[in-house]
Parts: sequence; C-alpha cells; structure tokens
Amino acid sequence: MPYTIAIKRIYQAAEPEDGARVLVDRLWPRGKRRESLELTDWYRDASPSNALRRAWHQGDISDAVFAHRYRWEIEDDPDVLLPLMRWTREGTLTLLTASRDPQHSHLPLLRTAILKALEDEDREADDCTPASPPCYADQVTPPDADDSTSS
Repeated sequence: MPYTIAIKRIYQAAEPEDGARVLVDRLWPRGKRRESLELTDWYRDASPSNALRRAWHQGDISDAVFAHRYRWEIEDDPDVLLPLMRWTREGTLTLLTASRDPQHSHLPLLRTAILKALEDEDREADDCTPASPPCYADQVTPPDADDSTSS
C-alpha cells in the first residue's frame, strides 16, 4: 500500500494536503508560537538524542556516522515509530523540522524507517496464517455443508 510522508520546514505555511503535521525536533523552533503552526503534535521521541544531535551539528561526526547512529537509536526502540505509523496509515503525514535544509536533516532517515516499518507490518499481516484449527474453523466449509441432497 502506498503511503505519503512529506518533509517540510516548520517555517513553511501549513497547506490542506499536509495531513497530520508533526514536529520531530528535540528543540522548539525559535520565534514560533504553538498556535501559529497548526501542529498535530510535537513528537520529540523520534528525533535524534541530544548527544547525537550536538555531535552532528558541531561537526564532530560525519553525515554517514550520524545516519548510522540515528538508525541504531531507532532500531533500539522501534516502538518510537508507532505514533508516526498510525498517522501515516490515516493519510498524509508531514514531518516538520526547524533545520534550514530538511532534506539534509534526520527527517529523510526517519521517513525511510517509518516506511520500512509499515512495509514489514503489512507483509506480516499478509503472511499471517492461522496458528491452530480452532482459529480458522469458521473459514473452512464442512464437507456435509455442500451436500444439497441431504434433507
């Protein structure tokens, strides 16, 4: 199933096609009042840890190292993606950040993680087979039920 996850700066105006607008930054954007942002939520849990964010912004680690460590943080707590997955299943999800260049932030990595988690969940649901006969007994037609000659 195709899902739509957009990435925008928090300073861009809200649009009707944004769907759920979720700010995914540890820090509140400077100069912005909550009422003016038309946010669905401010969800800090899926943003990079403070230590990782600081190391990246100060240039102590490369983009590749940041990406690797951020993926680890998400893998260590996959439940952090659940609210974002729910919003995505309901329609368009717009991930917001105060970063100057949202495409060069944590959001593309987060979008990829959300889409992968949704894909994995959908695949598991499609591959789901009943665990035992009582679980699917109502799905199986008994042999005598098709016999129209009995009466």
